Amino acid sequence: MEQKTARLTVLIDPTKKKAFEELCATQDVTPSQVVRKMIRDYLEQHGVSYANQPQHPSSEA
Repeated sequence: MEQKTARLTVLIDPTKKKAFEELCATQDVTPSQVVRKMIRDYLEQHGVSYANQPQHPSSEA
């Protein structure tokens, strides 16, 4: 897992949330684990290298 974490809030209808949580439970994974994997896969699919991204963007004065 990543060293530092940030919170991402997602709005989803309650029926999909319940179905997602139940499916995750049957697969013995947490919803957070699945979402993190989806994000990693999406970044990779689009050629985005997040490992080298600066943690705090520098501001130009």
